[in-house]
Amino acid sequence: MADNTHVGSTVSGLMAEIAGIGTDASRGGYSRPVYSSAELELREWFTAAATDRSLDVECDRNGIIWAWWNPTGAPLSDAVVTGSHLDSVPGGGAFDGPLGVASALNAVDILRARNIEPARPLALAVFPEEEGSRYGLACLGSQLMTGAVSVERAMGLTDADGTTFAELAARNGLDPAHMGRDDERLSQIGCFVELHVEQGRGLIDHGSPVAIGSSILGHGRWLLSFSGQGNHAGTTLMNDRSDPMVAAAATVIDVRRLGKLVDGARATVGKLDPVPGGSNVIASRVDVWLDVRHSDDGVVAALVADIAAAAREHAAAEGCTMTLTEASMSPRVDFDPALRGRLSSILPDAPILPTGAGHDAGVLKERIPTAMLFVRNPTGISHSPEEYVEDPDADRGGDALATVLAELLG
Repeated sequence: MADNTHVGSTVSGLMAEIAGIGTDASRGGYSRPVYSSAELELREWFTAAATDRSLDVECDRNGIIWAWWNPTGAPLSDAVVTGSHLDSVPGGGAFDGPLGVASALNAVDILRARNIEPARPLALAVFPEEEGSRYGLACLGSQLMTGAVSVERAMGLTDADGTTFAELAARNGLDPAHMGRDDERLSQIGCFVELHVEQGRGLIDHGSPVAIGSSILGHGRWLLSFSGQGNHAGTTLMNDRSDPMVAAAATVIDVRRLGKLVDGARATVGKLDPVPGGSNVIASRVDVWLDVRHSDDGVVAALVADIAAAAREHAAAEGCTMTLTEASMSPRVDFDPALRGRLSSILPDAPILPTGAGHDAGVLKERIPTAMLFVRNPTGISHSPEEYVEDPDADRGGDALATVLAELLG
């Protein structure tokens, strides 16, 4: 075994190393979209940290970074994989994604400090575009690897600047012709355990620093596009307008109203784009992005249908039209019961909690056994600069992950 144990390494210390990367002066928090300068700097940080630990680092054809610890030198198979992502939502918190990556690095240090050498391969993985903040499709890296999204659709996605994902991938050393489902890599993985900051309030009430994930709510994103008549804000009389902004605004109110009528539902409009977007212009089109989640996929579909019906009524009342396009839909995920049960036996005091947030572990679950660990977030606030994990809890989470990996690797 290489004598490169980072005796002083802690999860909180690793997080401090990257605290200045990708800060957003206007929004607060962090903005680290995929393949931005900030996300690329984080990828370099991870690669250097993994290399410093004598792990074998590679970037696969879908842009996923793998850092392997395989002391036996045997062909890669039945590997235990952990990790997360480094990209963020606009103005996001410090922990969503990087906490799982830092914990994975720290787990290697803990295992070596305990003189544990894996009998099966261990890999740390960093997945690109988990948040979907640049191309609107969450978990794009894991979806490409598993074949959950077609290569044709992924390559044709465009960002706000009109750059396709194919162009961006090529610019960052990937070959769009070779991206997509990777059965060879999937066949090497025995299970995947993702550690993540808690996104919601649960652990603070349980009095526990770490939880085991049970399931992910079914969730999707839809585009409601309202079209009307663009015109001059000063010369167009109020009664002569077909203003899609008015229809969009009424719909946003109804999203909240209708969402509150369904027990356990989450319905959100977090992004609204007027075209052309001038302050003295009546918009010709307004695009509204809708996010809906529930533990029952049928309820998600019904709620979206109700929202769409209300949107069409508001559009018609304003002399506008509305079209609905599904951008993505991820069915409810229940994590592998056998693997979850094993984690419960390893961490008997950890409560079992569901989550309303999507994760790469949820995508990978369709092909391999997956599980999740959540680390306490005292306020439950996430996707916000106020997202928070106390240093002792971050370190307890890293220790819990190392304990789990030690058992799985045994």
